[in-house]
Amino acid sequence: MNGGLVVISGCSGGGKSSLLAELRARGHRVVEEPGRRIIAEETAVGGSGLPWIDLAAFLRRAIAMAIADHAAAAKNTGWTFFDRGLIDAAAALQAMAGDDVLRPLAAAHRYHRRIFMAPPWPEIYVADDGRRHGFEAAVAEYDRLSAAYPALGYDVVPLPKLPTAARADFVLRAGGEQGPGHH
Repeated sequence: MNGGLVVISGCSGGGKSSLLAELRARGHRVVEEPGRRIIAEETAVGGSGLPWIDLAAFLRRAIAMAIADHAAAAKNTGWTFFDRGLIDAAAALQAMAGDDVLRPLAAAHRYHRRIFMAPPWPEIYVADDGRRHGFEAAVAEYDRLSAAYPALGYDVVPLPKLPTAARADFVLRAGGEQGPGHH
């Protein structure tokens, strides 16, 4: 069941990257969001695999990267925290293209049953070169993910709107007996 692979998903601009940086600073393994890595690579080489140029190609690449990330992390002991993951990319592709990719991919590559969901947080939302969509699109994505994860059998824990260090404490405490912070 890959109990040590913990997804932090939710609203774009909701503080996920800051939280993961804090978890990394505390000595935990962290896997950066596939989308951000793809955007950095494509921008560096002038490629077209960008969400605002070819969204389907971008999402298929994000899915492949997330599967590779999952396989690599599954070999680790202890906790690995993912900034998004396979389900985020597959849910987006399914919503865009109508392909029934989400359920089979999610069944083949499971994460810890408890995932953390960053809620929409307009006060900290900032668009940047890698996040060109507006807050409304971010909320629509959040709503889609809030439905997708429970439908796939995950327990969704909303992240409280707290300073980053307090959020990290919450994640490390929230796992209970099988969760992060209790090896």
